[in-house]
Order: sequence, then C-alpha cells, then structure tokens
Amino acid sequence: MANVKNTEVLYREYNEVAPIGLIAMRGTEELAARINNYLIRWADRNGRPHQDFLIENECPRFSSGDAKGLIKSTVRGKDLFILIDVGNYSCSYKFFDKENHMSPDDHYADLKRIIQAASGKPHRINVIMPLLYGGRQHRRSYRESLDCAFMLQELRDMGVENVITVDAHDPRVCNAIPLMGFDNVIPSYQVLKSMFGAFPDLVIDKDHFMVISPDEGALSRNMFYASVLEVEMGMFYKRRDYATIVNGRNPIVAHEYLGTDVEGKTVFVADDIISSGESMLDIATELKKRSAKRFFAYATYGIFTNGLAAFDKAYEEGMIDAVFSTNLTYRTPELLKRPWYKEVDVSKYIAYFIACINHDTSISNVIDPHEKIKALLREHRGL
Repeated sequence: MANVKNTEVLYREYNEVAPIGLIAMRGTEELAARINNYLIRWADRNGRPHQDFLIENECPRFSSGDAKGLIKSTVRGKDLFILIDVGNYSCSYKFFDKENHMSPDDHYADLKRIIQAASGKPHRINVIMPLLYGGRQHRRSYRESLDCAFMLQELRDMGVENVITVDAHDPRVCNAIPLMGFDNVIPSYQVLKSMFGAFPDLVIDKDHFMVISPDEGALSRNMFYASVLEVEMGMFYKRRDYATIVNGRNPIVAHEYLGTDVEGKTVFVADDIISSGESMLDIATELKKRSAKRFFAYATYGIFTNGLAAFDKAYEEGMIDAVFSTNLTYRTPELLKRPWYKEVDVSKYIAYFIACINHDTSISNVIDPHEKIKALLREHRGL
C-alpha cells in the first residue's frame, strides 16, 4: 500500500517534464520490459492511461562491421531514457561472415548512434547505464587512459543531461562532469529483501551476524550495511606484490583479516563486482577457516569471467552458502540455474528513479530506503 500511496503523491503533486520515452538498447530488453510494466501500472493507476513507453530501435550492421542507429518512431518532445548494458557479451553480429560478440566498446558506440539518431528532437536525454562503461578504469596511474571520465564528458557534449548508474566502482568519477546530472543508485533495500526472503531463518544481531568488507575499496558500502543492520564489521586488505605486474595489475599475495571473531556467525560480504571470483572465494575460505557458520556474498554485477566451476566446487564443499547479484547485467542461463545463485530484482527501483526524474523531484520524496530497511528488519524479526 505504501508504494501505491507514494506514486499517487508523485503523480498528483508534481508535473511531468515531458512524456516518457524508454529506449532499450540491445541486450536490455528483459529489464526494460519490467521497468515499462511498472511505469504503465503507475500511469494507469493515477489516471494517465498509457499502453507502452518503449520506443522500438535497432543498430543494424553491414557485413563489414559498420553500423547505424535507427529509432523507429518519433521521440520529438519526449523525456527520453536510454537503457544500456555495456557488459552484455551475449549479443553478437556478423563480421566478415564470422560471429562477433559485442564488447563494451561496441555497446557504447551503439549508444552514441542512437543519441545521434534522435537528432536533437527529444525534450531531454537521460542515459541509464547500470554498469558504467570504463568504470573500472576510473583513475590514472602512470601513462593510462581515463575511459570512464572521457565517456561521461562525451555524453555531456552530445546533449545528455542525466546519467543514472548503479553502484559505481568509484562514484567520484562524476567529478569529470560537475554540471551534469549524475545519480549513483545503491539498491541496499532490494539486496536485504532478497536475502531475508531466501533465508527467513537468519538472525540479525551482533551475536549471530556480521558484515565483512572484502577490501578497503568496498569499506563504505559494507559500513552502510553494518550500520543499518546494527551489527559488527570486519575487513580484509589485499597484500600485493608491487614488484610484479600480471595482466596490468599487481597480483594479490594474501588476504589479511582485520576484525572481531567470526566463529559461529553468518557473514555477509558486499562488493560492486564479481569478475573472476577468485578474491571472493579466497575470502570465503579464510572466513570458513575461522569457523564462520555461513557465508553470503553480494555483488551488484556477477559476471563470473572464469566460469562457474570454482563456485560450484565451493558450494559443494560448504565454503559458500549463497551469492546474490542483480538483474542489471547479463546472466547466463547456466548461472540462473545454480542453487547457490540468488537474484536481486532492481527493475522497480530503476522505474522509481525514472518517474522521479521525469517529475523533477527527489527520489526520497517517493521512497526512503532507510525507512524501508527499518520496516523490513522489523518484519523479519517479527516485531
């Protein structure tokens, strides 16, 4: 009922900037359909019937690899939201009669093509890019490119007014565009709701539950979870070999733990991305050696670049109990079938952001995550 009331207030007290148009770039169709359904439901409920906000588009390619952006209906006067998943490697195209899988560079190039195809006709252009292009290359060491910062400046120069991302690797990259809208969404409530739903027997107190940061870079997000759950927090730091470079990085020698005893406790580790997963599994092993009862990992983006075999083995051996991840980037059908994988649906949260931006109001006027987390905890504890 609270959600119904909140959207009623939004539609009654705030005016739309312009009619919403939602463009789903290739590979985002499933997520866009969920978002579209929420927007239609809210519009219908508040006396603004609308059949569909989605605008058909494509980026066809010639056999030589050249491409063009094509929008198949009008965007004139629209508050245009373009949804893109730069990490969806399942998308492919023919290149000199060979099957070529799309890289983040290909997805980003297609985004620019669609913005060009809009030809300056929309009232406003907003880009929803949950997995930020070049986000892991957010700062410069030695003679290196600054891919993410340059991308944001390029979008600004193309007329984009707002960028919405989710759990950026380093949100300070917004310093590259200080006069442009940049929202870094953190789906903390959705994560906890999924965890409590999947494991209703969890006891959330200082004696039974603990939050662990996997490294110093993830401290802030784990401090938030420890604070709202009112539990203890520990952390690992990565001891690296700075005399060696492997694949452009200094290899990790060991994970060193700092914090109170984890014996008999359920531990929760949150990070922005699981890439190969080696670090997360090393941490799970170290915590199980210290007699942790259960191990839950969360990463906003679970991409598992080295496959799932290592996680399957860790689950069978009792090293991990569950891995939570969002539906904001591509997940393989094999991953979705794994018993240890638990999905966090963020489509409704993204829809709220679209509605709030479209009505030029703060998201906190519609949904306060702190209050919702407190209510969720009371419900989980049976209070």
